[in-house]
Amino acid sequence: MAVYGGIEAGGTKFVCAVGNEKGKITQQVTIPTTTPNETMPQVISFFNEMNRTAPIDAFGIGSFGPVDPNIDSETYGYITSTPKTAWTQYNLLGAIQREFNVPIGFDTDVNAACLGEYYWGAGKGLKTFMYITVGTGVGAGIMTEGKLLHGLMHPEAGHIFVPHDKEKDPFEGVCPFHQDCLEGLASGPAINKRWNVDASLDLSDTHPGWDLESDYLAYALANYIMILSPQRIIMGGGVMKQTHLLGKIRPKVLAFLNGYIKQNRILFDIENYIVSPGLGVQSGIYGAIALATQAATGV
Repeated sequence: MAVYGGIEAGGTKFVCAVGNEKGKITQQVTIPTTTPNETMPQVISFFNEMNRTAPIDAFGIGSFGPVDPNIDSETYGYITSTPKTAWTQYNLLGAIQREFNVPIGFDTDVNAACLGEYYWGAGKGLKTFMYITVGTGVGAGIMTEGKLLHGLMHPEAGHIFVPHDKEKDPFEGVCPFHQDCLEGLASGPAINKRWNVDASLDLSDTHPGWDLESDYLAYALANYIMILSPQRIIMGGGVMKQTHLLGKIRPKVLAFLNGYIKQNRILFDIENYIVSPGLGVQSGIYGAIALATQAATGV
């Protein structure tokens, strides 16, 4: 059976793993995301060690971004205009290519997570769905008719604008580009700064911040439903570890749609329409293995 290497390059950590096309991961390690000079030698060292035991046939990389996923572009495989300045215009794909002469699949971290859920998680058997992450940032991977959506580059669904009542919520937002876009208002760093806590999980379940958070996310989901007509929405990321949050979001989505979308899956089964990831926190690394599988097989 083929051996595949997967890299989930996140804003706070790189998850590196070795697995196969059946979705079985045999080795996994986590490396802090600091600078390329510090992080990448550790990544390469791990895979060199794995490669000595069983040669790796292909790699898959799902990276924080923005990235350039256009295979015809001169900067294909680069992390581009990221707020993490040490990684700006960094050739992540090239760093792996220089060490390992095998096929490599490359995409965004959320697209990879979406792909992982498509193969082995809550998106299995569906053709069109969304995987949304709410954590350090807000982003979405979008599967349309069995293929990941790219377009001009890749979706930046966290940077849409949602209603912001500044009397109810005078917080200005944390996005360095748009200030009070969805990511600026609803990401983990936005929660932390608005409520002056070290992490969103420090807020109690009854804190009013969760009502506000669910407002913003429900507005976004209602918009996504109208535009993309997904068969399911999967909500992942660190903020969504608050298990009560989905219970707040679902009825608000129904209220914002106001009966316009007359689909039983939404109207009467929303608990199975807006869901947690089937792969838990492992969606991204499983997705990286799936990208490697696709690269090796030419899918």
